[in-house]
Amino acid sequence: MLNRVIATVEKYGLLEKGDSVIVALSGGADSTALLSILVSLKGKYNLSVYAAHINHNIRGEEAKRDENFCKILCKKFNTELFIKSVDVPTLAKQQKISEELCGRNVRYAFFEELSQKLGAKVATAHTASDNAETLMFNIARGTSVAGLSAIPPKRGNIIRPLIELLRGDIESYCKANNLEYVTDSTNLADDYTRNYIRHNIMPCLKRLNPSFERTALGLGESARESAGFIRKYAEKAVNDCKCDFGYDCKKLLKLDRAVLKEMLFILLKNNNYSVCPERKTVLLLCEIIENGGSVELSKQCTAVSKQGIFRFVCSDNSADFKEIPLKNNMSFSYDGKTYTVSKIADKSTNQNNLVAAKWLNENAVFRTRRAGDRFTYPDRTVTKPLRKVFNEQKIPSEIRDRLLLLAVSDTVLWCERLGVSLQGKPNDTENLLMIINKEG
Repeated sequence: MLNRVIATVEKYGLLEKGDSVIVALSGGADSTALLSILVSLKGKYNLSVYAAHINHNIRGEEAKRDENFCKILCKKFNTELFIKSVDVPTLAKQQKISEELCGRNVRYAFFEELSQKLGAKVATAHTASDNAETLMFNIARGTSVAGLSAIPPKRGNIIRPLIELLRGDIESYCKANNLEYVTDSTNLADDYTRNYIRHNIMPCLKRLNPSFERTALGLGESARESAGFIRKYAEKAVNDCKCDFGYDCKKLLKLDRAVLKEMLFILLKNNNYSVCPERKTVLLLCEIIENGGSVELSKQCTAVSKQGIFRFVCSDNSADFKEIPLKNNMSFSYDGKTYTVSKIADKSTNQNNLVAAKWLNENAVFRTRRAGDRFTYPDRTVTKPLRKVFNEQKIPSEIRDRLLLLAVSDTVLWCERLGVSLQGKPNDTENLLMIINKEG
């Protein structure tokens, strides 16, 4: 069986010479076999092998038994063991999630902490049997093509050297190598969804196809390839469809439907617009991209499709801006940006941010918009209410009150996103003031 593990390692590039590896050790048959196998491969790959055990404090004395077993096992294999004890039942209640999910979150947080500390990969003992159960779990819960890949052999710094072995293979290995292991009593009950699938669904599927677990591996590989292809184009679309204030709806609607949906998943995940992006949320976003409208993602954030722009509007607790008189060589901060004003002589600089210096003595102030503000287009010499100019320039309504402008009374001399007005624009003989704003 060692050769089969080596074949999996080489196939997916799970190990390199000189790697450090942390075994996620529960004390069960799978993780016990994994520790034994990786210790056997230390010479071949020049490995440094560690182990990590979590006591979830769910099973009382049995959990303590498992912890002690892991200590004895690691002493036998001359392997350093890291142990963490967490009261998962209490934590799950505090977080209002299931103990199953809470336990998983605690484990992977601990593994990541150790991985960073030791500069090591994390090896989990997932098998082809676990993969098949996860596949059925994902299908029952509702999933995408990516979910059909179930448990990948490698994800970031997490590797799964046993992923092509069956649970029966592991038990045979333990027997052949006289390896004792512990049994988690919760695995015998159907209280957890995964156990129910293992005890009730999998036997039916294996009656239909005795090789179902290996078939599921093949499906997972195909799904990963397809999902990777779609994701590549979706990541490109994130940049290609970007426009001022959001994403161009016309460009979004030209995307293949699968690419559009994957792009939306990426946006939701990368920007934390929604705690857990779901298929129904993505379908609602597709609908408003086509027809306009909005979708509330959370109390703080809403997706909006309006004036041909798809964007995310999130609440911000930025303080109101108090007007500041215009001065030379001034600098101030507002809404995460820094603004500077200084006299310059170079007229070839960005004309949109150049204002006639004569306004230094005319009570000009920096402020946000007010009712009655008027803006004159510098090239068209047409004066309009600032709100109408914002409409014409398709500036989203949610940012208009936060845009900074320079004005004398209700005459706007300069405004963010619009630039300088006719009144603010210097002529060829006037001294210049340059307004610069940049992200803080």
